[in-house]
Amino acid sequence: MLIKKTLLISMLTAITLLSTNVMAESPQQKGLRISKLADAKDNGFSDFTANMVMTLKNRAGKTSRRIIRIKTLEGKGDGDKSLSLFDQPQDVKGTAMLTFSHGLKADDQWLYLPALKRVKRINSRNKSGPFMGSEFAFEDLGSQEVEKFKYKFLRTEKCANGWTCNVIERTPAYKYSGYSKQQVWLDTKEYRPVKVMFYDRKNSLMKTLQSTGFKQYLGRYWRPTTMSMVNHQTGKSTILQWTNYKFKTGLTARDFNKKALAR
Repeated sequence: MLIKKTLLISMLTAITLLSTNVMAESPQQKGLRISKLADAKDNGFSDFTANMVMTLKNRAGKTSRRIIRIKTLEGKGDGDKSLSLFDQPQDVKGTAMLTFSHGLKADDQWLYLPALKRVKRINSRNKSGPFMGSEFAFEDLGSQEVEKFKYKFLRTEKCANGWTCNVIERTPAYKYSGYSKQQVWLDTKEYRPVKVMFYDRKNSLMKTLQSTGFKQYLGRYWRPTTMSMVNHQTGKSTILQWTNYKFKTGLTARDFNKKALAR
């Protein structure tokens, strides 16, 4: 009986200490902790493929559409690798972009341009430029490794879809980033990134990304069906519509190299 009481007291003490430590967290510590939990929630997917329709809309409301295939390989000890392959329209067919995401150092990115029949390396100091005329910058397309940012917890509030979200401010650690900061809404249950607000180098609101229609795969991994990026400064927008997600397809590092771009 004494042993049971001692064990119970030890458990209660541990819970109390854990609760006290969480309550004593600084906003920076809490922001980092939540961000690490979100990252861990998505670990282990190995690889996935998906189809994407990218719709561009200019200030006047005129739209154009691009059809893209996506391949992603989960990183082991580093960031993920991704390959974007353009199938339509004809003027961009065969264009491909390869991204090797990293933590603190700049992502490695290469763009294959079929008209020139050559692979172009994206300058590490020019990742803030638009990707293929969209409102997504090159730096938006790499995996968002925890090490890329410094964090600060701001508040908890209701999201537009009724979920409860933690709002985290993250400041890019990469000195050539096109952003001064980002604010991210992560739902408190599954840590899904519901919304991201991007601020330019002058600290003015530049873009807002909203993700909707989340679906779960393999009983664990959540992916949106629609991602809408609105540029508040230009009036332009880009919508990504995702379909046909397939996980653990057997992709390897050999599928992600510069020679794969030309193929």
